[in-house]
Amino acid sequence: MKRRQFITLLGGAAATWPLAAGAQQPAMPVIGFVNSASPGGSYPPLPAFLDGLSEIGFVEGRNVAIEYRWAEGYYERLPALIADLVQRKVSVIAATSTPAAVAAKLATSTIPIVFEIGSDPVDLGLVASLSRPGGNLTGVTNLTVELGSKQLGLLHELVPRTTTIAALVNPNFAGTARLLRDVEAAILLGLQLIVLKASTEEEIETVFATMALQGAGALFVGIDAFFAARRDQIVALAARNNLPAIYGLRDFVVSGGLMSYGTDFADSYHRTGIYTGRILRGEKPAELPVQRSTKFEFIINFKTAKALGLAVPNSMQLLADEVIE
Repeated sequence: MKRRQFITLLGGAAATWPLAAGAQQPAMPVIGFVNSASPGGSYPPLPAFLDGLSEIGFVEGRNVAIEYRWAEGYYERLPALIADLVQRKVSVIAATSTPAAVAAKLATSTIPIVFEIGSDPVDLGLVASLSRPGGNLTGVTNLTVELGSKQLGLLHELVPRTTTIAALVNPNFAGTARLLRDVEAAILLGLQLIVLKASTEEEIETVFATMALQGAGALFVGIDAFFAARRDQIVALAARNNLPAIYGLRDFVVSGGLMSYGTDFADSYHRTGIYTGRILRGEKPAELPVQRSTKFEFIINFKTAKALGLAVPNSMQLLADEVIE
């Protein structure tokens, strides 16, 4: 082969190298987003999670993909949902509920996990300590299960003549034991507390009948993904039984519930998104301290209060972060 022909052929081959290299670009990282609740069309805290990711430079569909898994309040579905994400070898798992975080830890010790939970992650065995997690998990805790006594105090302030309050909890929720320890502070308020448990729609109907028989004058609803997915049912039953109720999620109040006091999930999910992005950039969960979200919100539905014949004190109106009329 003549030298000029060889150079021409070599140049033609070199011209194809960038094209070949471009055809083998690295795959887009994948986040496995798993939650115990139901998306319900659009999960309210999800935009905050995506905003946190974007703050670190990751935009869904542009440079990161997200696989969503929802348990719709059925905690027994979580192991299979997470096993599927592990099998797909996602880059990181965002476990945005206490049961999801517990199931994720059992499923993998290698894939990084960022949790958003309402319980103490040390008590749950998720991390060695808040400052030095030490394994493949870190995240954000809002300690929602520790707000029970505060919620009962607000309920008692609105209905001070009520001495018997029913507490509706889900025995299958990992944080129920801690929640019940906190609401037992109601005894200090001179209240009688009736603990009622439900983990199915039928049981929810049954316990409301029990409340009436036991003379409950108000209702405390424990934070729980199963209850959140059935908030319309619970709110309707509370209205039908003329029961003033307090919830841990603002969604209940938007759906017609009386009032809520709980975590500002926009804050905790935003932080979770940031941590997820930082791990995608190469940081290690073991070296990222667990954060505590300390932003809370108090919401009152004036329309529901009026229907129940309740006058909301000025002190509570001033305390409210949002009033729905």
